[in-house]
Amino acid sequence: MISPLVLSTDQYLVPSLPTIWFGVVLFTLALYVALDGFDFGIGMLYATRDEHDRETLLAAFGPVWDANEVWLVAFGTTLLAAFPPIYSRLLSEHYLLAIAIVMALLFRGVSPELREQREDERWQRACDRLFVFGSTTTPLLLGMLVGSWIFGTASLSLPSLLTGVGLVALSLTSGAAFVAAKTQGSLAADMVRYGTASTLAYLGGVVVLLAVVFWTDPVGVRELLLTLPAVAVVLGSVVFGVGGIVLARRGRHRLWFASTFGLSVLLVGLVARLLYPTIYPASGLTIDAAVVSPLALNLVTVLGLPVLVLVLWYFKFLYGVFAGPIDETVEGGY
Repeated sequence: MISPLVLSTDQYLVPSLPTIWFGVVLFTLALYVALDGFDFGIGMLYATRDEHDRETLLAAFGPVWDANEVWLVAFGTTLLAAFPPIYSRLLSEHYLLAIAIVMALLFRGVSPELREQREDERWQRACDRLFVFGSTTTPLLLGMLVGSWIFGTASLSLPSLLTGVGLVALSLTSGAAFVAAKTQGSLAADMVRYGTASTLAYLGGVVVLLAVVFWTDPVGVRELLLTLPAVAVVLGSVVFGVGGIVLARRGRHRLWFASTFGLSVLLVGLVARLLYPTIYPASGLTIDAAVVSPLALNLVTVLGLPVLVLVLWYFKFLYGVFAGPIDETVEGGY
């Protein structure tokens, strides 16, 4: 092993550095699914509420909404930095799907801002519909992209579609849990009802997806599904899902939200298990074959990981500042 202060052109700082960066890439994806996931869920719930409740929903996640999207940028950046062949193939082979994701994010992002520009009721109603549309289609399309990636199938294949639907259900669950943790009374009670239904839908969807994948075995993942890590992830998801429902019904809404965070991490954990060590199943590319040169990866490690740690610290600070419940007597909710 070379000195940590010396960068070699043909040797990694540590032998397992490519695997470590595979973990970093999936770590950023997990945080995006968990954090921006509840944003999407709140956007879906927006369609079920009246004007007063909608203002409460926007106040609940308004201070952290833009920050959560950083993890999508971090995922793309780390994937490009460590595994550029995967980044290029993933986007080029799913170009239209990637453009659709960008458009859905655009609709979700600008519609609340445009809504405030006019008092016209029809205009505001159209903006509200765009917000709900973008919040629903973004996780659906993202799930389809990830499903196509890990199963090596077309964007409109059954496994990728089921992955997208599952991510929609998970986002709705985490959104309901977040709102319940931030509010009280009838709104929180409604969130428990929505969250319970979406949790059951998510767990049922996971079972159907795994059954379809096991039966069709698109890229030879059947054996991976029977390994101990994959089985542990599935069983853990059931525990977190059912446990979350119990916590929700008992009014332990913060712990319920924590359980939805665990569901997101376990979902990405399953993705990691199905991808490792063949990081792009459609082409058979492995981690060692797709990683950048040792010198480049060493530089990315020395320069990039401290930035990632700084971002994590910032999120800890941000969520600490806005940790309390919504106060409807204060403008903005906090």
